[in-house]
Amino acid sequence: MSEISSHKEALKHSGLKNTKQRNAILNILEKSTQPLTADQIYVALINEKTAINLSTIYRVLNTLAEKNLIVKTSSVSDNKALFELNSFEHKHHLVCVECKKIIMVDECPFEEYEKKLKEKMGFTILGHKLEIYGICNNCKKKDEENKHTQ
Repeated sequence: MSEISSHKEALKHSGLKNTKQRNAILNILEKSTQPLTADQIYVALINEKTAINLSTIYRVLNTLAEKNLIVKTSSVSDNKALFELNSFEHKHHLVCVECKKIIMVDECPFEEYEKKLKEKMGFTILGHKLEIYGICNNCKKKDEENKHTQ
């Protein structure tokens, strides 16, 4: 199935009209290996010769997030919203506070903890997100090289 027809079906299923702008944004997010800011999406669309305003991108992103087609998270280090396709998979991220690189983490340390919380508190857990902030190996190496050259 092509990207456009799958996006078209997802939009229709969510009660949204299939528009050129929505498809273009969904295509950019689908191609990306990590969450993107609205500015990054704007630059990618401009590079693809897609005429669109940044304000339109924000409106479309908010609508897609409300309909649960994309996931909106915040970057604590620079307080910017990040967007990615909602794959409905359970994922966690490591976020480098220096270069802003986002690394996916496969394991989840909370499965047993969720069960205990449910039993103890009677709380029905629908999901969770985990973002761990730190410094990636590349940035650490650069910092160490800079210390040795000073």
